[in-house]
Amino acid sequence: MRTENDSIVIIPTYNEKENIEKMIRRVFSLEKAFDLLIIDDGSPDGTGQIVKTLQTEFPDRLFLIERSGKLGLGTAYITGFKWVLQHRYDYVFEMDADFSHNPDDLLRLYQVCADGKADVAIGSRYVTGVNVVNWPISRVLLSYFASIYVQWISGMKIHDTTAGFKCYRRQVLETIDLDAIRFKGYAFQVEMKYTAYKCGFQLVEIPIVFVNRVEGVSKMSGGIFNEAFFGVIWLKWHSLFHKYPQKPC
Repeated sequence: MRTENDSIVIIPTYNEKENIEKMIRRVFSLEKAFDLLIIDDGSPDGTGQIVKTLQTEFPDRLFLIERSGKLGLGTAYITGFKWVLQHRYDYVFEMDADFSHNPDDLLRLYQVCADGKADVAIGSRYVTGVNVVNWPISRVLLSYFASIYVQWISGMKIHDTTAGFKCYRRQVLETIDLDAIRFKGYAFQVEMKYTAYKCGFQLVEIPIVFVNRVEGVSKMSGGIFNEAFFGVIWLKWHSLFHKYPQKPC
């Protein structure tokens, strides 16, 4: 059972006990109602249990899917997308648990999709310059030039191709073959944007300020960037021989 909110935020978690309760309460304090779906990959620090406890306080707005072990960011979101499509939400959000994404910006992403200006609204770190706070300069440069590289290879006119803060209109997730999404890590974010782009959906960037996490431990690794680097070449090559379903008229 759930309320008739039209929007839901999917947050994958692994060892986010320092952040998860604060994030849940912050999202639920916004002036617009957003439901929350937490996908927890068996966090040994008790993140899942914290969510279960809060479900008694928010039984119709807070949902939890627990998985055994770290199965990857991409598979977490695909699991969440499939759950959401069964529950008739119209707007579906991706967001991190660590406050690197400002929950207040959910309202801005929602508005651009609800007004019909975008099918996918992207919280962009780079559309108005470099809006990243407290990252080492080496990581800023790696992320920034990775997005330029993806833009060059893919042909997408998107400044922040690796962004993980997004709003999808339901129709986008209904059109994309979610079972065909290949990548599990950092490249998942690129693949979802590229697939939506190839399906004819409108992608719009909304400027945000990205703030490095204060609490908890980053899950980023060199292998994740390697997947993104080589993955975009595979995506471009695959697109030459693959027919994408198109946005319904």
